[in-house]
Amino acid sequence: MSSLNKVMLIGRLGRDPELRYTQGNSPVATLNVATSDAWTDRQSGEKKERTEWHRVVVWGRQAETCEKYLAKGRLVYVEGRLQTREYQDRDSNRRWTTEIIAQRVQFLGGAADGRVAPADEPPPPTNGDAGFDEGFSDEEIPF
Repeated sequence: MSSLNKVMLIGRLGRDPELRYTQGNSPVATLNVATSDAWTDRQSGEKKERTEWHRVVVWGRQAETCEKYLAKGRLVYVEGRLQTREYQDRDSNRRWTTEIIAQRVQFLGGAADGRVAPADEPPPPTNGDAGFDEGFSDEEIPF
């Protein structure tokens, strides 16, 4: 029996992407993405909303592109897999975090939703066809 570990979400960035480089000089960006659910309480008729925060890790050229063009408030589509890892906090306590390891980040919305490229740069990519599916050929994509 095989298993599936796939995450797809659409949400807004809670802050600007954080880009850093590993010791091997590989770029890695962290995105904090918020998704919201809204509903009406059946008993009170009151409108309610719940926001979930997701930590997204983006690697390689895609990480640099995210840092360059994304900003707080920008709407994004993220596709990836869940990964839980252990770390030690500042007080040497063992902690765990679950992250989404992005395989694809697609920028949604218009320029009003994020940074605008300077006039001497090309406009920011708005779909997965602009270098966001690193490592996949057209034949490997199942749709």
